[in-house]
Amino acid sequence: MRPFDSLTLMQFCWAFLSIVGFSIRSNLRGLKVIFAGLGGGLAWAFYLITLFYSRSLLFSIFVSTILVCVYSEFIARRFKVPVSVFVICAIIPLVPGSGLYYSMQSYLAGNLGEASVKIVTTLMIAGTIAVGIAVVSSVTNLVTRVLNRF
Repeated sequence: MRPFDSLTLMQFCWAFLSIVGFSIRSNLRGLKVIFAGLGGGLAWAFYLITLFYSRSLLFSIFVSTILVCVYSEFIARRFKVPVSVFVICAIIPLVPGSGLYYSMQSYLAGNLGEASVKIVTTLMIAGTIAVGIAVVSSVTNLVTRVLNRF
């Protein structure tokens, strides 16, 4: 799969539509729904493009998390809402839900080695997402304090 082909565009559209549905379910209104969906689609597209070029799962998750958190910071300021509204919606495509499912399935099937590998990978992905959010939040907070000082 190349980074800029029809499959990537299709996956972007599905991520966009799923986050639009989640945003509506989370009681977002107006243009916020579209921008939250765009954040989710961009998160998945950034992930696919970075994964193609780096071949590193954790690095691609980290880069896409940072880019989407920066996007969420700008959009949240534009709409004057908390950043968490957009970050939560935009990060959902990156959350390793299938890793949790397959690790539990392997555990119940008695494959403890496979289950432990999958759960460690899932926890590393979740930790990478948390670190990416924390980095962008900390840098934004630092820049805001410095700019407000002058």
